[in-house]
Order: sequence, then C-alpha cells, then structure tokens
Amino acid sequence: MAVVEVVKYEGDPGLLAWKYPREDLGTWTQLIVNESQEAILYKDGKALDVFGSGRYTLETRNIPILNKIINLPFGGRSPFAAEVWFVNKLSTLDVKWGTPSPVQMQDPRYQIFVPVRANGMFGIKVEDAGKFLVKLVGTMSSFDRTMLVNYFRGLYVTKVKDALSSYLLKKQISVMEINAYIDELSGYMKERIEPDMAEYGIRLINFYVNEISVPEDDPSVKKLKEALAKKAEMDIIGYDYRQERSFDALEGAATNPGSAGALFMGAGIGTGMGLGMGNAVGTAFGELSKEIRTEEAKDSPKAGQDSQMTCPGCGRRIPAGGKFCPECGVPLAKKCPKCNAAIDGEPRFCPECGEKLR
Repeated sequence: MAVVEVVKYEGDPGLLAWKYPREDLGTWTQLIVNESQEAILYKDGKALDVFGSGRYTLETRNIPILNKIINLPFGGRSPFAAEVWFVNKLSTLDVKWGTPSPVQMQDPRYQIFVPVRANGMFGIKVEDAGKFLVKLVGTMSSFDRTMLVNYFRGLYVTKVKDALSSYLLKKQISVMEINAYIDELSGYMKERIEPDMAEYGIRLINFYVNEISVPEDDPSVKKLKEALAKKAEMDIIGYDYRQERSFDALEGAATNPGSAGALFMGAGIGTGMGLGMGNAVGTAFGELSKEIRTEEAKDSPKAGQDSQMTCPGCGRRIPAGGKFCPECGVPLAKKCPKCNAAIDGEPRFCPECGEKLR
C-alpha cells in the first residue's frame, strides 16, 4: 500500500470543513495545517488528536495513542488508515438568512394578523472543531455555508418568529413601525439564537436584521394602512371617529339650501375644514336648534290658540288679523267713542284718551 507522504488542505477556500480524500497514512507522514485552520485526526470514528496551525510529523512522540492502536515495528515505518479533517476557523460574516415565506403575526396594537417577511445577515466562527464535526458535518466529505444555512433554516425561522412576536408584545409597537427598532431587534434575536448555535460548536459573532416587510397586496395590510391613513388625517384635522360619524349624519340632513344644516355645512364640517371651526360650529348649532324649536312650535296645540281672537259681535273664536268677523260681519277693529282711535282686543280704557270702554 502506498503511504501518503504529505497531508495538507486542498479544498475550496470557502468551505467550513473539508476531509482529506485519502486515508492510507503512516508514521512519519507530514501534516501541514494553515493559519486559521485546525486539523483533527480520526481513527475508527474516534478523534486521536487536534492540530493547530503548523507542520507535524505523525509519530508516537506527538500522538502517543498511536502506539496503542498500531503495531509499530522497531525502527520501522508502519502504515495505518485514518481520516484527516480540516476545519476553517476564520470568521464568516456574510451568511445571508431570510424567511422563505411570510410569517403570520398578530399586531399587538391593532389586534390584526399581518404576514411578515424578514431577512438579514449573520456572522459565525467554528469555536469547537470536534463538536462541529461530530454534531453537524457527520459523514459528509465537506461542509460549506450553503449547507449551514439550509441546516439552520428551521432554527432561525422559528427563532425569528418567536423573537419578533415577543419583542412586539414587550414593546407594544405595531408591525408597521418595527423598522424603526431594527438595531435593537437584531441584538434581541442574537441573544435567542446564539445558545442553539453553540451546541454545534459554532459561535454566533453577530446577527443583523436588514429589513422587515409586509406584502403590499395582502388584504390585511391594505386594511391596516387605510385605517392608519384615516387616523393620521383625523389627527391633522382635529377630530375623532365619533365626531366624524356625527358630521356625516348632519351632512345627510342638510338637504335644504336654506336650512340651518346648510349653514352648518358652510361652517366647514362637511368638507373637514378644521381651521376656525369653533365659532362657526357653535353658531351653526344654535341656528339649527332654533329651526328645530320653530318647527316644533308650529306643530304644538298652543300655536293655534295664540293665532286666534274672539269676535266682539258673535263671541266666536276666529283667526287673528282679519278686519271683519267671517261669521257675523262685525268689524274687528273697534274705535273709541270719544277720540275715534282704533282699539285692538278688549281693553277697559282707550289707550289714546283714557275713555272708559266697559
């Protein structure tokens, strides 16, 4: 069997872990480990040793355990089968993440479910090469960033959803306002994802949320944005929803151009003109109430009695304002027998000369 003389890293620079393709090693084999790398020697599924950067000769002096598993002839070279893994210890800071589909979340302020998308980047570093290889890489011949993202997709999607929900609930802010808190939210998510990554020998250096968005064509989003726009309009004009409903009712009643409702509309209520509305609204309400009282007075029983008088000839109740009684023809306007002045009603004395009339 041909024995490998030199073992060194020959994989792609972007790989996180790479397995040397041959296993026929032997004592005195040269192992070269580059800077920012670690090499782990495996025999029968067990790690024999971990090597940092440098040049090593595989012999019993630096790997004492070899003496127990290999029969070394005195003064000779003994071949043996083993695996050599190279692990990249560099910090990888540009790993992209994102939710593959919108996540349904309840807006804590408006109590409406809204689909939310999120994306960003995070940085990692393999902290424990042995744990990383055993728990994550397994029997694969290499492991890159794409595999890492795919492997942790379920983890970060779940963690991002939980972190977003708990953060919004804690802060009591709307989904529509969340982009103003991205920096704080990034740190909040990092704290929740970091322990899970550490179980696989990976240190989460940073975690950034670049954007949180909602689909513009979603019915819930449209409804929420319309409501927020309406609220902003009311805040600018200076009235609330109940007042708007009252104004709508008054606007519907103002169908007569000469009525107080038209005056009310002219005061700026129907068009929502907020400037100078105070005095105009008060005046319009006053005129409207007068008109209502006038209409009520016309329909009351006393209104008919106040517009009648008693005929001095026949004594019947007749409409006021006439010159002669429609029943007996007696003139309704009396005259003073002394000064001949016209007398209205039934006075006891003449209002002009004081003559006693009855």
